[in-house]
Amino acid sequence: MFRALEAAKVRYLVVGGVAVVLHGHLRFTADLDLVVQLEETNVRNAITALQALGFNPRAPVDPMELADAATRRSWIRDKGLTVFSLWSVEMPGTEVDLFVEEPFDFDDADTRAISADLGGIVVRVVGRDDLIAMKRAVGRPKDLEDAAVLTSLSEHDE
Repeated sequence: MFRALEAAKVRYLVVGGVAVVLHGHLRFTADLDLVVQLEETNVRNAITALQALGFNPRAPVDPMELADAATRRSWIRDKGLTVFSLWSVEMPGTEVDLFVEEPFDFDDADTRAISADLGGIVVRVVGRDDLIAMKRAVGRPKDLEDAAVLTSLSEHDE
């Protein structure tokens, strides 16, 4: 999947549970959360790359609608949508959640992001401090636990 995103020159950052794991806290996660830079061409490239791998939206909508800012605002306002979920018959058990709103300034966060090598594929991962801020903002118990563990890892690294 990451090879396809890289080949399509998609600007993205891994966030959520996978990012927590890549920052050093081993825990289970059932999905892959991505913040895709929400410029229209970038979103279209991401959707095209994911569709080529067999990913389709859970909701009965044209996934290219995610590229339209007005549509995303409507989904947020009218449906309370925070992520756009995609799943694949070819990759059972793999769900990809794309944020419908950037939870941070993408360009700023990208300067603080890390690169992780996953079997020869370089993956862009949100920086630890940005991830901690995201987890605290969500505020669910598992997110607050992740934030606490990531904070202790940061303190240990100092």
